[in-house]
Amino acid sequence: MSSHTFTLIEAGAPLAQAKRAILLFHGRGGSAADILNLGETLAPEGTYLAALQATNHTWYPYSFMAPAADNQPWLDSALANARQLFEQTEKVLPAAQIYLAGFSQGACLTLETTARLARPFGGALAFTGGLIGEHLDLSHYNGHFAGMRVFMSNGDRDPHVPLSRSEESKQVLEQMGAVVNLAVYPGRPHTIMQQELALVQEFIFQTQP
Repeated sequence: MSSHTFTLIEAGAPLAQAKRAILLFHGRGGSAADILNLGETLAPEGTYLAALQATNHTWYPYSFMAPAADNQPWLDSALANARQLFEQTEKVLPAAQIYLAGFSQGACLTLETTARLARPFGGALAFTGGLIGEHLDLSHYNGHFAGMRVFMSNGDRDPHVPLSRSEESKQVLEQMGAVVNLAVYPGRPHTIMQQELALVQEFIFQTQP
C-alpha cells in the first residue's frame, strides 16, 4: 500500500446539526482518537469533530523539511484526504464554519492544506508546525484568505519543527491575507500547553476558557 485509506472518526455534535466543524490531524505516531481528545478540549458547544487516521500512524515517512519527493506518494495522499474531508464537510456547513487543526506532523498537514485551499474558511490551528518542503514552493499557494485567522505555536528550540520554519510559514500566510498569531514559548517541550489552548479559544473562537 502506498496511499492512505480514508479512515474517519467522529465526535461531538452531529454534522447536520452543528454550529461549526473542527477537522483534526494527529501527529506522527499518534491516532485519530488522540487528536479527538484535543478537539473536545477546544470545541465550543455544538461543534462537530472529525479526525482522520493516517495509515501506519504517520502522514509521511520523513521530516516535513525533507525534499518533497522523499515523502511521496504519502504526502500527496495525505493532502488529498484532508481536502476530501474539507470538501465533504463543506457540503453540509458553510466554509466559514469549518476549522482545521493539528499537532506536530498533523499541524504541518493542517498548514499545508490551509495554504493550498487558499480561500477563507473558519480558521486554522497549528500546534507546533510549519509549511511542508525542503524549500517552500510558493507556486502551490494561490489565493487570498481575506483576514481569516490562523493560530500557530512552537517552542524556541523545538527538536522537530525549527522556529525559523514556523516564522517563514507565518510570513507566507500573512502575504496571502491571513491574520496569524504565532505564539512562541521559550524552553517548551514538544507538547501542547494549557496556555496555547486558552489562547486558541480567545483568538480563534472568541470565547473565554
